[in-house]
Amino acid sequence: MTTTVLFLSPGYPAEMPLFTRGLAQVGARVLGVGDQPVGALPVEARAALADYLQVSNLWDEAAVVSSVRGWLRGRSVERVECLWEPGVVLAARLREALGAQGMGVEAATRFRDKESMKNALDRAGVRTPKHARAKTAAEARTAVERIGYPIIIKPIAGAGSADTYTARDAAEFERALELTRHVPEVSVEEYIEGEEYTFDTVCARGEILYHNVCLYRPKPLVARLNEWVSSQSIALRDTDRPHLMKGRALGKEVLRALGFESGYTHMEWFLTPRSEAVFGEIGARAPGARLVHAMNYSCDADLFAGWAEAVCFGRLSQDTRKKYNAACVFKRASGQGRIQRYEGLDALLGRYGEHIPVVELNPIGSPRKDWKNSVVGDGWLVARHPNLELTLEIADRIATDLRIVAG
Repeated sequence: MTTTVLFLSPGYPAEMPLFTRGLAQVGARVLGVGDQPVGALPVEARAALADYLQVSNLWDEAAVVSSVRGWLRGRSVERVECLWEPGVVLAARLREALGAQGMGVEAATRFRDKESMKNALDRAGVRTPKHARAKTAAEARTAVERIGYPIIIKPIAGAGSADTYTARDAAEFERALELTRHVPEVSVEEYIEGEEYTFDTVCARGEILYHNVCLYRPKPLVARLNEWVSSQSIALRDTDRPHLMKGRALGKEVLRALGFESGYTHMEWFLTPRSEAVFGEIGARAPGARLVHAMNYSCDADLFAGWAEAVCFGRLSQDTRKKYNAACVFKRASGQGRIQRYEGLDALLGRYGEHIPVVELNPIGSPRKDWKNSVVGDGWLVARHPNLELTLEIADRIATDLRIVAG
């Protein structure tokens, strides 16, 4: 029997067409709903879709639910899936409206609302940063008095590190308040010192079928605030190391406490200098910024299709054992204007080429990307090797020796 899946936003962000294709590869009938014209969808998405509904505003939830009901005209849908953070609750509303399998609105909201998320985990005894919800500057100041410095301010329903700021004293805090004035509601949290990792999973019926631990170098917020940084995301081969096992155990507690069943999850956590694992936040969706690609390169698998098999059939039949550490390195051009040249690339490939399976740099002549609004920036490369130290050496060489020059 063919599984019919309603997939939200099949054309955007960049990884969504690959998940759409993955659904078709495992035999699902894929119905897409998005705000792009069908002709603007990437070819992978168009080829995988059995039908497509364009809506004028994907975030008008009531209107989308009404439009989808009329469009389906009695066609049944077994699953509704969305792997883009802003659409997680909309997907849940559609499931409830259509009688489809999967997470409902109450559970989905806990994954989107950082305070609801942390409150649920506090009740379950999971170590979270001290935290408070704030709609006004006065509420934020009261929260800081209770939590103490350093703190971090972020949107309640944000994704990534957008509109996220740290403050180590009152002056920095007031500046952060000014920068987040446009955000309707923020979470004020204890800033956790330490290394930042992920715990990513593909689950089916409450069982973890695949997991990944990624190390961020440096913390995403540091990279977001410093233009010169070439950020790295490293999918680690050996996740059985004792310090990583703490994060894995933490992640399992979180999934159990939040009642996650089927699909991708992306959790961030911290390892403090005292070797304490502390929860950061979790999304009921796949990671962005090419991290699924890093997982694929770490085990020579296709986790776009693997996720699809898990949500449609409750299994993951591919061999997903880790063979390599895989580091994604994201480059930003120096200078302004259009990209003129690459420096150091030939030397890097001459020395490490067999361990660099991906080189995707924006073409000569293309405009430089706005580094503040793009994690991938002006290009990305993958370094992979079974040995972690060598993987990090290659990644650091890419970060320091390769220059993209704009002018």
